[in-house]
Amino acid sequence: MKRLALLAALSVIGGQALAADLAPPISPAIQAPSIYFPVAPVYSWTGFYVGGNLGAGWNKASFSDSAGSTFSTSGTTTTFLGGGQFGANYQFGPSGSGVVVGTEAMFDWLPNTKNTITATNGVSTATATVNNRWLTTATGKLGYAWDRVLLYGKGGFAWISNSSSSATIGGTSFGVSSNSTNWGWTGGIGVEWAFAGNWSVRAEYDFVGLQNQTFGVSSTAPAPFTNDTISINNRSIQMITAGVNYKLYGPGAW
Repeated sequence: MKRLALLAALSVIGGQALAADLAPPISPAIQAPSIYFPVAPVYSWTGFYVGGNLGAGWNKASFSDSAGSTFSTSGTTTTFLGGGQFGANYQFGPSGSGVVVGTEAMFDWLPNTKNTITATNGVSTATATVNNRWLTTATGKLGYAWDRVLLYGKGGFAWISNSSSSATIGGTSFGVSSNSTNWGWTGGIGVEWAFAGNWSVRAEYDFVGLQNQTFGVSSTAPAPFTNDTISINNRSIQMITAGVNYKLYGPGAW
């Protein structure tokens, strides 16, 4: 019995000593705060947008007439262009990636886009100038998005305006009139990147296929250009533009 009592006393003393060596428990009030890593929100292309663009356009027209003249041209015409666009996108599939469909209207000014032609028929020389002023397209879009990067194609209709046309024959200026419609088709490809909030930038190539156009020369023009009909062929325009868009409404906007 004495031995058992002695062993029990030694156990109690040893346990108290071990407990004294252990660090006291940390109070929940003074524990280190948990670390929070914010997750970037997934971007969605769904919504309406408005923007502007700048770039260059070029074409290389060829000419013919009813008098069998020999023509020389000014070659490829390249011009600065600029304008704006408005459209809407809808993104299918999971957020962050998926098919994107949309529509867009784009308007661009074409300042000083002149095609000058010179015709010689052995008797007189005629110079005609056609001045394109603006271009409007209405297209549908189909693309695929990888989060904030969108690759797309577009296609639809195009309209172009001729502000003035004139012909100078033998030093005298004669007005000419158009008798063909100024519409055609368009197709293009582009890539867009949403870089901050509602803002995105894009680069785009477009081809605008236009009908041939004819002009009737005045009956007072000297022979052999009297009542001549001049045809402008290969009027198609190629464009490269860079633009910026702002999403007005949709997931992730505002």
